[in-house]
Amino acid sequence: MSSSTAAPAARFVLADLVPASSAARARVRDAALVLGGAVLTGLAAQLSVPVPGSPVPVTGQTFAALLVGTALGARRGFASLGLYAAAGVAGLPWFAEGSSGWSMPSFGYILGMMLASAVVGALARRGGDRTVLRTAGVMVLGSAVVYAVGVPYLAYSAHLSATQAVDLGLRPYLLGDALKAALAMGMLPAAWRFLHHDGDDAAG
Repeated sequence: MSSSTAAPAARFVLADLVPASSAARARVRDAALVLGGAVLTGLAAQLSVPVPGSPVPVTGQTFAALLVGTALGARRGFASLGLYAAAGVAGLPWFAEGSSGWSMPSFGYILGMMLASAVVGALARRGGDRTVLRTAGVMVLGSAVVYAVGVPYLAYSAHLSATQAVDLGLRPYLLGDALKAALAMGMLPAAWRFLHHDGDDAAG
């Protein structure tokens, strides 16, 4: 009995709580969420602070991408970040600092955000965003995925050594990532508590 009541909670992410009374309306809801997540990421990318000596600025982009993935779940999160990336490659100037295209050295971070959104979304569906400690772990893992793609891409595209890529594309951002994780640790579990769908209760 306990397993039957605990299991449903792990199958829900925050976006699933947006009502949809039919399959057709669920598709419309999902499309709106995917578009909204892409727009949120694009807006957050404009909160940008250059880092001296590095082609990768500090932005709100990564935080938005991880938040979108966690709230929407793996499938919708990946679709949302995929839409964000595709629109930017097509010329929409909503990458960091109003840029677009795929030739900049920081494009690997965008690819990493797509993968990270799916990872954190899958973890959220298993209850990874229900408590402060779980959320911290999810955010740290998501950030690690972004760097695992972004730093090697930076090294390749900018002709840097591995050490140089780490110095320019990872170390300057660790403090900011910690602050973003702390913000998520407060926001996501609080949202579940507000909605009375914490990690120990059945969703429904």
